[in-house]
Amino acid sequence: MSTTIEELESEALNLSVAQRARLVEKLIVSLDTDPSVAEAWAVEVEKRRAEVESGAVSMLPGAETLARLRAEFR
Repeated sequence: MSTTIEELESEALNLSVAQRARLVEKLIVSLDTDPSVAEAWAVEVEKRRAEVESGAVSMLPGAETLARLRAEFR
């Protein structure tokens, strides 16, 4: 007997938040079939890390960033 999408969904929703997040990550990764996409993201992450470390850009706390975005898009 095969498991239906509805059964999988029900089981997934009973997982803890951390378990659901891990499952989501694994499912998203499984959709990425083009290795060049992962490589492009790795290059971008490294570029941004270097910018932060060199002081070229500064990071903002998450709450402040969200507040700015909310104000900008209202």
